[in-house]
Amino acid sequence: MLRLLAGALPDGPCIVVIDEVPWLTEQDDTFDGQLQVVWDRLLSRRPVLLLLLGSDLHMMQRLTAYDRPFYGRADNLVLGPLNLAETAAATSLTGSDAIDAHLITGGLPGILLRWPAGTAADDYLRDECADPASPLFAVPEQSLASEFPNPDVARRVVEAVGGDARAFATIASAAGGREGTVSSGTLSPLLRQLTEDKQVLATDHPLSTSSGKPALYRIADSNLRLYLAILRDVHNLTRRGRADAGFTLFQNRWSSWRGRAVEPLIRASLEQAAITGALPWPDAQVVGGWWNRQFNPEIDLVGADRAPVASRIHFCGSLKWLGTPFDAHDLRQLQEGARLVPGFDESGTGLIAVSRSGVDLPAGAVDVVWGPSEVVSAWRV
Repeated sequence: MLRLLAGALPDGPCIVVIDEVPWLTEQDDTFDGQLQVVWDRLLSRRPVLLLLLGSDLHMMQRLTAYDRPFYGRADNLVLGPLNLAETAAATSLTGSDAIDAHLITGGLPGILLRWPAGTAADDYLRDECADPASPLFAVPEQSLASEFPNPDVARRVVEAVGGDARAFATIASAAGGREGTVSSGTLSPLLRQLTEDKQVLATDHPLSTSSGKPALYRIADSNLRLYLAILRDVHNLTRRGRADAGFTLFQNRWSSWRGRAVEPLIRASLEQAAITGALPWPDAQVVGGWWNRQFNPEIDLVGADRAPVASRIHFCGSLKWLGTPFDAHDLRQLQEGARLVPGFDESGTGLIAVSRSGVDLPAGAVDVVWGPSEVVSAWRV
């Protein structure tokens, strides 16, 4: 097939795109070797750009590994989703509406193409819930089916994390079957594979001047995370002709899900701002969170010079993504919790409040106040 393809190409410059390469390599163990021969003998001296596409990052990276035929013959490029500012531009939305759109779509162009310009999330969801074939359902469903076609332990682990099991023990329990919880010997390598190789999961570690536990896991793609937590149940209702009930279900679960799901996006936005010098802490380079084994307290935002173990904590902060402003009660909780963060210095560590609905604080109560517009603006460079 590859030789026939090479023979059919025109003499002038052209681009050859081969999609689903991981699937092709699974069907034929000699595929990459044959491709290397065709490239070396028939294509490399011609004006041809060869693009190999696949969603399995580990397998795609293996194509150019030292012991594989394509070593030294190709470059790896990860094509990520749109960032928050790009999502805002694609949907013609601003502020919290743009953030909602990004959390729902994950910045995936295949879903954003269906988002009417200037349409708020509620109106968009109401229309999409009436269409069982909507990309909002189809894209994450197909992604899950292609990466985890069998109902094995790996898929159960992903679904458990998508259902808000965050810590190792709760994941082991939620992903278990009739035999009981998943054993540590099985779960540990699975989590490593899902985070490092497949990059379906992301890991968050408590950030402070001391090493801390436990690590917390989440679905890396917010669209898939939303699908596993809410949209899959909404889709089931839509397919049964109960679109109104599906939309009501979404509304009932959305606010609480959004409050947790927005955390990594806010941290990434603050990190962007810190790196570009938009925050009053020029030496801050990373932004995470902090918690202890009892999760009491949990500090939403910690800015430091490095991770996972910092040498200096530059700021601590709290995130309130609800319909009420950040007030004195929230500030008091932040101040009391921040004192427990290893490395916090009352005389030198700043405080930051990030709120969807503004703040109700006296002037100067915190060093920095961020709202939705600042979150979006951090991605505009």
